[in-house]
Formats: sequence, structure tokens, C-alpha cells
Amino acid sequence: QVQLVESGGGSVQSGGSLRLSCAASEILGSLYYLAWFRQAPGKKREGVAVIHNGANTRYSDSVKGRFTISQDFQDNAKSTIYLQMNNLHPDDTGVYYCAADRSGFYSDPYYYLKSPTDSGFWGQGTQVTVSS
Repeated sequence: QVQLVESGGGSVQSGGSLRLSCAASEILGSLYYLAWFRQAPGKKREGVAVIHNGANTRYSDSVKGRFTISQDFQDNAKSTIYLQMNNLHPDDTGVYYCAADRSGFYSDPYYYLKSPTDSGFWGQGTQVTVSS
């Protein structure tokens, strides 16, 4: 069972930046997509960004140009991904979840953001609060 642990959430004013980290308990190579999702109070969960093989990325329209997802390959014991969030808006407030799923379930990483299966792995989430 893969475990995903997020860190880096917090409170920031509108226009500020935060960097989220997610460490997986084992190496997740090319068989997996790694992604960030978020859920605001009273809203459905939303796919934010996904990465595959360290370079193939997709973003939701709401964060494109402001958020950057990246993957750290330096630690051979585990996979770590990051979400650099710049120019944050109050609408970015929510719980951010790290997630992973087998890439073979999807024809493109975009579809993982749009409709993740129930068989993937999820972290416990980290709160991001952006005040105006």
C-alpha cells in the first residue's frame, strides 16, 4: 500500500506563494501519474496538476500559469513531488491532496485530473488558506 504524505500548507495573503511537498513511501516510476487535487468547503474535489515521468504535465485552467508541479528524482528511495503556487487567490483556499494512480487507466494525464478512479492512492491533505 503506497502512502503519500503532504507538507507545506499554511496561510498566506492574496498574491503570496506557497510550496507543497508530497513524499511517497516507495518509488513510483513511469507506471504512475502523480498529482495534486484540492477541495474547497462546499465544493467538489478538483484536479489541479499532474506529472508523469518527471516532465509530462497538465494543469487545470484555473491554475495554469500560476502553479508548477515538479518531481524530485534525487532520492532513490522514494518519489517526491512539489506544487509551487504563486500569485495565490482566495479561490485557491482548500485542502490540497497528493494522489497517485496507475497511468494505464488513462489515455492522457489530463483525464486523471478530470476523473480519477477509486483505485488510486491519496494523502491525508494539507490546508491552504488565502486571505484577501
